[in-house]
Amino acid sequence: MVDRGPKMRGAETRERWAESITARARAYWTPQRRKGLLGGMRLLCPPWEAAPLLRALRLLRGDASMAPDAVRKYMQVSHMAGLLEPALRGLAGRFSPLRVLDAGCGSSYLSLLLGWCARNRWERPVEILGVDRDPVVIRRCRRSASAAGLEDLVRFDVAELGSLDVPEAWARAFGRASGGRPLVHVLVALHACDTASDDALALGVSWGAELIAAAPCCQAELAREWGALSDAGARGPFAPVWRSGHLRREAGATMTDALRTLLLRGCGYDVTAMEFVASGHTPKNTLLRAIRVGVPDPEAFGEYVALRDALGGADIRLAGLLAGPASESTSDGWTKPR
Repeated sequence: MVDRGPKMRGAETRERWAESITARARAYWTPQRRKGLLGGMRLLCPPWEAAPLLRALRLLRGDASMAPDAVRKYMQVSHMAGLLEPALRGLAGRFSPLRVLDAGCGSSYLSLLLGWCARNRWERPVEILGVDRDPVVIRRCRRSASAAGLEDLVRFDVAELGSLDVPEAWARAFGRASGGRPLVHVLVALHACDTASDDALALGVSWGAELIAAAPCCQAELAREWGALSDAGARGPFAPVWRSGHLRREAGATMTDALRTLLLRGCGYDVTAMEFVASGHTPKNTLLRAIRVGVPDPEAFGEYVALRDALGGADIRLAGLLAGPASESTSDGWTKPR
Protein backbone atom coordinates (compact mmCIF):
# COMPACT_ATOMS: atom_id res chain seq x y z
CA MET A 1 0.00 0.00 0.00
CA VAL A 2 1.34 3.47 -0.87
CA ASP A 3 1.99 5.58 2.22
CA ARG A 4 0.51 9.03 1.63
CA GLY A 5 0.62 9.94 5.30
CA PRO A 6 -1.53 12.96 6.20
CA LYS A 7 -3.27 12.95 2.79
CA MET A 8 -5.24 9.81 3.56
CA ARG A 9 -9.02 10.04 3.28
CA GLY A 10 -11.79 7.96 4.81
CA ALA A 11 -11.89 6.03 8.07
CA GLU A 12 -11.45 2.59 6.52
CA THR A 13 -8.54 3.71 4.36
CA ARG A 14 -6.97 5.49 7.31
CA GLU A 15 -7.27 2.39 9.45
CA ARG A 16 -5.47 0.29 6.85
CA TRP A 17 -2.78 2.95 6.52
CA ALA A 18 -2.35 3.10 10.31
CA GLU A 19 -1.97 -0.67 10.51
CA SER A 20 0.57 -0.58 7.71
CA ILE A 21 2.80 2.13 9.18
CA THR A 22 2.56 0.53 12.62
CA ALA A 23 3.74 -2.81 11.20
CA ARG A 24 6.63 -1.07 9.42
CA ALA A 25 7.58 0.76 12.62
CA ARG A 26 7.63 -2.41 14.70
CA ALA A 27 9.81 -4.09 12.09
CA TYR A 28 12.17 -1.14 11.73
CA TRP A 29 12.62 -0.30 15.40
CA THR A 30 14.63 -3.28 16.51
CA PRO A 31 15.90 -3.44 20.11
CA GLN A 32 19.23 -2.05 18.94
CA ARG A 33 17.63 0.89 17.16
CA ARG A 34 15.33 1.57 20.10
CA LYS A 35 18.33 1.76 22.40
CA GLY A 36 20.15 4.01 19.93
CA LEU A 37 17.23 6.42 19.88
CA LEU A 38 16.25 6.51 23.53
CA GLY A 39 19.12 4.99 25.47
CA GLY A 40 17.57 4.23 28.84
CA MET A 41 14.86 6.88 28.58
CA ARG A 42 11.15 6.13 28.60
CA LEU A 43 9.16 8.54 26.48
CA LEU A 44 5.39 8.75 26.22
CA CYS A 45 5.06 7.99 22.52
CA PRO A 46 7.84 5.74 21.19
CA PRO A 47 7.71 5.40 17.40
CA TRP A 48 6.92 1.69 17.48
CA GLU A 49 3.73 2.50 19.44
CA ALA A 50 2.76 5.91 18.02
CA ALA A 51 3.74 5.40 14.39
CA PRO A 52 0.54 6.83 12.80
CA LEU A 53 0.84 9.98 14.89
CA LEU A 54 4.52 10.49 14.15
CA ARG A 55 4.05 9.74 10.46
CA ALA A 56 1.13 12.19 10.31
CA LEU A 57 3.47 14.81 11.80
CA ARG A 58 6.15 13.84 9.24
CA LEU A 59 8.55 12.86 11.99
CA LEU A 60 8.69 9.33 10.59
CA ARG A 61 9.66 8.57 7.03
CA GLY A 62 7.63 6.12 4.97
CA ASP A 63 9.84 3.24 6.13
CA ALA A 64 9.31 4.36 9.79
CA SER A 65 12.85 5.67 10.19
CA MET A 66 13.63 9.17 11.52
CA ALA A 67 15.82 11.81 9.92
CA PRO A 68 18.22 13.65 12.28
CA ASP A 69 16.13 16.84 12.23
CA ALA A 70 13.03 14.80 13.02
CA VAL A 71 14.80 13.16 15.96
CA ARG A 72 15.57 16.58 17.42
CA LYS A 73 11.96 17.76 17.10
CA TYR A 74 10.66 14.45 18.45
CA MET A 75 12.89 14.75 21.51
CA GLN A 76 11.80 18.33 22.15
CA VAL A 77 8.08 17.66 22.23
CA SER A 78 8.44 14.29 23.94
CA HIS A 79 10.52 15.70 26.78
CA MET A 80 8.18 18.65 27.23
CA ALA A 81 5.15 16.34 27.36
CA GLY A 82 6.92 14.08 29.83
CA LEU A 83 7.66 16.95 32.20
CA LEU A 84 4.03 18.04 32.08
CA GLU A 85 2.49 14.57 32.33
CA PRO A 86 2.11 14.35 36.15
CA ALA A 87 0.27 17.66 36.28
CA LEU A 88 -1.81 16.81 33.21
CA ARG A 89 -2.83 13.45 34.63
CA GLY A 90 -3.92 15.11 37.86
CA LEU A 91 -5.92 17.78 36.04
CA ALA A 92 -7.52 15.19 33.74
CA GLY A 93 -8.83 13.50 36.88
CA ARG A 94 -10.39 16.78 38.06
CA PHE A 95 -11.85 18.17 34.84
CA SER A 96 -13.89 16.31 32.24
CA PRO A 97 -13.15 17.15 29.57
CA LEU A 98 -9.76 18.67 30.26
CA ARG A 99 -9.47 21.75 28.02
CA VAL A 100 -6.02 22.54 26.65
CA LEU A 101 -5.18 25.61 24.57
CA ASP A 102 -2.07 25.37 22.40
CA ALA A 103 -1.24 29.05 21.84
CA GLY A 104 0.72 29.61 18.65
CA CYS A 105 0.52 25.93 17.81
CA GLY A 106 2.60 26.04 14.61
CA SER A 107 2.78 22.56 13.13
CA SER A 108 0.85 21.14 16.11
CA TYR A 109 3.53 18.70 17.29
CA LEU A 110 2.72 19.24 20.95
CA SER A 111 -1.08 19.46 20.72
CA LEU A 112 -1.34 16.25 18.70
CA LEU A 113 1.10 14.42 20.96
CA LEU A 114 -0.98 15.43 24.00
CA GLY A 115 -4.12 14.26 22.21
CA TRP A 116 -2.49 10.88 21.51
CA CYS A 117 -1.44 10.58 25.17
CA ALA A 118 -4.93 11.44 26.40
CA ARG A 119 -6.39 8.64 24.30
CA ASN A 120 -3.68 6.01 24.62
CA ARG A 121 -2.03 6.72 27.97
CA TRP A 122 -4.42 8.61 30.23
CA GLU A 123 -7.75 7.42 28.80
CA ARG A 124 -9.39 10.68 29.80
CA PRO A 125 -11.64 13.00 27.76
CA VAL A 126 -9.90 16.12 26.48
CA GLU A 127 -10.57 19.02 24.17
CA ILE A 128 -7.39 20.48 22.71
CA LEU A 129 -7.57 23.66 20.65
CA GLY A 130 -4.56 24.77 18.63
CA VAL A 131 -4.50 28.42 17.59
CA ASP A 132 -2.21 30.03 15.03
CA ARG A 133 -2.48 33.14 12.89
CA ASP A 134 -1.39 31.40 9.68
CA PRO A 135 -4.32 29.76 7.81
CA VAL A 136 -1.97 27.62 5.72
CA VAL A 137 -0.43 26.19 8.88
CA ILE A 138 -3.87 25.53 10.36
CA ARG A 139 -5.02 23.65 7.24
CA ARG A 140 -1.93 21.46 7.52
CA CYS A 141 -2.62 20.86 11.23
CA ARG A 142 -6.15 19.72 10.46
CA ARG A 143 -4.87 17.24 7.88
CA SER A 144 -2.37 15.89 10.40
CA ALA A 145 -5.05 15.48 13.06
CA SER A 146 -7.27 13.61 10.60
CA ALA A 147 -4.47 11.31 9.50
CA ALA A 148 -3.59 10.54 13.13
CA GLY A 149 -7.25 9.80 13.95
CA LEU A 150 -7.35 12.58 16.53
CA GLU A 151 -9.67 15.10 14.87
CA ASP A 152 -12.35 14.49 17.50
CA LEU A 153 -9.96 15.51 20.31
CA VAL A 154 -7.67 18.09 18.69
CA ARG A 155 -9.04 20.94 16.61
CA PHE A 156 -7.65 24.18 15.26
CA ASP A 157 -8.60 27.80 14.73
CA VAL A 158 -7.03 30.74 12.89
CA ALA A 159 -6.57 33.72 15.21
CA GLU A 160 -4.11 36.24 16.62
CA LEU A 161 -3.32 35.51 20.26
CA GLY A 162 -3.60 39.15 21.25
CA SER A 163 -7.19 39.40 20.03
CA LEU A 164 -8.35 35.81 20.57
CA ASP A 165 -11.94 35.40 21.78
CA VAL A 166 -11.53 32.08 23.56
CA PRO A 167 -15.22 31.14 24.03
CA GLU A 168 -16.01 31.91 20.39
CA ALA A 169 -12.97 29.97 19.17
CA TRP A 170 -13.94 27.01 21.35
CA ALA A 171 -17.51 27.10 20.10
CA ARG A 172 -16.30 27.17 16.48
CA ALA A 173 -14.00 24.23 17.07
CA PHE A 174 -16.12 22.00 19.30
CA GLY A 175 -19.63 23.29 18.61
CA ARG A 176 -20.39 24.58 22.08
CA ALA A 177 -19.15 26.94 24.74
CA SER A 178 -17.98 25.93 28.19
CA GLY A 179 -21.37 26.13 29.93
CA GLY A 180 -20.08 28.60 32.50
CA ARG A 181 -17.25 26.42 33.82
CA PRO A 182 -13.57 27.46 33.56
CA LEU A 183 -12.82 27.18 29.88
CA VAL A 184 -9.03 26.86 29.73
CA HIS A 185 -7.55 24.44 32.23
CA VAL A 186 -4.12 24.19 30.55
CA LEU A 187 -2.27 26.57 28.27
CA VAL A 188 0.83 25.44 26.40
CA ALA A 189 3.05 27.40 24.04
CA LEU A 190 6.01 25.71 22.37
CA HIS A 191 8.46 28.19 20.82
CA ALA A 192 6.09 31.11 20.36
CA CYS A 193 8.47 33.77 19.05
CA ASP A 194 9.54 36.85 20.98
CA THR A 195 6.58 38.65 22.60
CA ALA A 196 4.10 36.02 21.36
CA SER A 197 5.17 34.07 24.44
CA ASP A 198 4.02 37.03 26.56
CA ASP A 199 0.66 37.01 24.76
CA ALA A 200 0.32 33.30 25.54
CA LEU A 201 1.28 33.66 29.20
CA ALA A 202 -1.10 36.59 29.70
CA LEU A 203 -3.91 34.61 28.08
CA GLY A 204 -3.33 31.73 30.49
CA VAL A 205 -3.36 34.05 33.49
CA SER A 206 -6.50 35.85 32.31
CA TRP A 207 -8.39 32.54 32.12
CA GLY A 208 -7.03 31.29 35.43
CA ALA A 209 -5.42 28.27 33.77
CA GLU A 210 -4.42 25.62 36.31
CA LEU A 211 -1.25 24.88 34.35
CA ILE A 212 0.71 27.15 32.02
CA ALA A 213 3.71 25.77 30.17
CA ALA A 214 5.75 27.83 27.75
CA ALA A 215 9.04 27.23 25.98
CA PRO A 216 9.89 30.76 24.81
CA CYS A 217 11.76 31.47 21.60
CA CYS A 218 13.76 34.36 20.10
CA GLN A 219 13.27 36.79 23.00
CA ALA A 220 14.50 40.01 21.40
CA GLU A 221 12.48 42.65 23.27
CA LEU A 222 15.03 43.47 25.97
CA ALA A 223 17.89 43.30 23.46
CA ARG A 224 16.16 45.99 21.39
CA GLU A 225 15.62 48.17 24.47
CA TRP A 226 19.22 47.75 25.57
CA GLY A 227 20.48 48.55 22.08
CA ALA A 228 18.56 51.82 22.21
CA LEU A 229 20.09 52.62 25.60
CA SER A 230 23.57 51.92 24.24
CA ASP A 231 22.96 54.14 21.20
CA ALA A 232 21.81 56.93 23.52
CA GLY A 233 24.98 56.64 25.59
CA ALA A 234 23.10 55.67 28.75
CA ARG A 235 25.07 54.61 31.78
CA GLY A 236 24.34 51.95 34.34
CA PRO A 237 25.68 48.76 35.92
CA PHE A 238 24.41 46.73 32.95
CA ALA A 239 25.96 49.03 30.32
CA PRO A 240 28.73 46.55 29.37
CA VAL A 241 26.00 44.15 28.29
CA TRP A 242 24.06 46.86 26.43
CA ARG A 243 27.13 47.63 24.29
CA SER A 244 27.57 44.08 22.96
CA GLY A 245 25.07 42.75 20.44
CA HIS A 246 25.86 39.14 21.30
CA LEU A 247 25.62 39.68 25.05
CA ARG A 248 22.39 41.64 24.61
CA ARG A 249 20.81 38.71 22.82
CA GLU A 250 22.07 36.04 25.21
CA ALA A 251 21.43 37.91 28.46
CA GLY A 252 18.18 39.35 27.14
CA ALA A 253 16.65 35.91 26.67
CA THR A 254 17.61 34.77 30.17
CA MET A 255 16.51 37.99 31.87
CA THR A 256 13.23 38.05 29.98
CA ASP A 257 12.39 34.61 31.34
CA ALA A 258 13.46 35.66 34.84
CA LEU A 259 11.12 38.67 34.67
CA ARG A 260 8.29 36.50 33.32
CA THR A 261 8.78 34.10 36.21
CA LEU A 262 8.42 36.90 38.77
CA LEU A 263 5.27 38.27 37.14
CA LEU A 264 3.64 34.84 37.09
CA ARG A 265 4.51 34.29 40.75
CA GLY A 266 3.00 37.64 41.57
CA CYS A 267 -0.22 36.52 39.87
CA GLY A 268 -0.52 33.42 42.03
CA TYR A 269 1.50 30.74 40.24
CA ASP A 270 4.22 28.43 41.48
CA VAL A 271 6.75 28.77 38.66
CA THR A 272 9.72 26.61 37.74
CA ALA A 273 12.16 27.49 34.98
CA MET A 274 13.94 24.39 33.75
CA GLU A 275 15.86 22.87 30.86
CA PHE A 276 13.41 20.54 29.17
CA VAL A 277 15.69 19.02 26.54
CA ALA A 278 19.45 18.87 25.96
CA SER A 279 20.90 21.82 24.04
CA GLY A 280 22.04 19.40 21.33
CA HIS A 281 18.39 19.05 20.30
CA THR A 282 17.66 22.79 20.44
CA PRO A 283 19.32 25.80 22.09
CA LYS A 284 15.81 27.12 22.85
CA ASN A 285 15.37 24.71 25.70
CA THR A 286 13.97 26.64 28.65
CA LEU A 287 10.54 25.61 29.90
CA LEU A 288 8.50 27.87 32.17
CA ARG A 289 6.08 25.64 34.07
CA ALA A 290 3.53 27.52 36.16
CA ILE A 291 0.99 25.80 38.42
CA ARG A 292 -1.79 27.95 39.83
CA VAL A 293 -1.84 28.16 43.62
CA GLY A 294 -4.34 31.02 43.66
CA VAL A 295 -2.47 33.13 46.23
CA PRO A 296 -0.74 36.18 44.72
CA ASP A 297 2.80 36.91 45.86
CA PRO A 298 3.22 40.69 46.28
CA GLU A 299 6.93 40.28 47.00
CA ALA A 300 7.42 38.87 43.52
CA PHE A 301 6.17 42.13 42.01
CA GLY A 302 8.70 44.02 44.12
CA GLU A 303 11.46 41.69 42.91
CA TYR A 304 10.30 42.30 39.35
CA VAL A 305 10.64 46.06 39.77
CA ALA A 306 14.08 45.73 41.37
CA LEU A 307 15.37 43.47 38.60
CA ARG A 308 13.79 45.58 35.87
CA ASP A 309 15.44 48.73 37.21
CA ALA A 310 18.82 47.03 37.61
CA LEU A 311 18.67 45.92 33.97
CA GLY A 312 17.94 49.41 32.64
CA GLY A 313 14.33 50.14 33.48
CA ALA A 314 12.53 48.59 30.50
CA ASP A 315 9.34 46.64 31.23
CA ILE A 316 8.70 43.49 29.23
CA ARG A 317 5.47 43.11 27.27
CA LEU A 318 3.96 40.70 29.79
CA ALA A 319 3.97 43.44 32.44
CA GLY A 320 1.80 45.66 30.27
CA LEU A 321 -0.54 42.81 29.36
CA LEU A 322 -1.12 41.88 32.99
CA ALA A 323 -1.71 45.50 34.03
CA GLY A 324 -4.83 47.34 32.86
CA PRO A 325 -8.25 48.57 33.93
CA ALA A 326 -8.66 45.78 36.51
CA SER A 327 -5.42 46.61 38.30
CA GLU A 328 -4.02 48.64 41.13
CA SER A 329 -0.77 50.51 41.64
CA THR A 330 1.81 49.25 44.08
CA SER A 331 3.97 51.40 46.33
CA ASP A 332 7.02 50.56 44.25
CA GLY A 333 5.54 52.05 41.10
CA TRP A 334 4.31 49.04 39.17
CA THR A 335 0.68 48.29 38.35
CA LYS A 336 -0.34 44.77 39.24
CA PRO A 337 -3.45 42.78 38.32
CA ARG A 338 -6.13 42.49 41.00
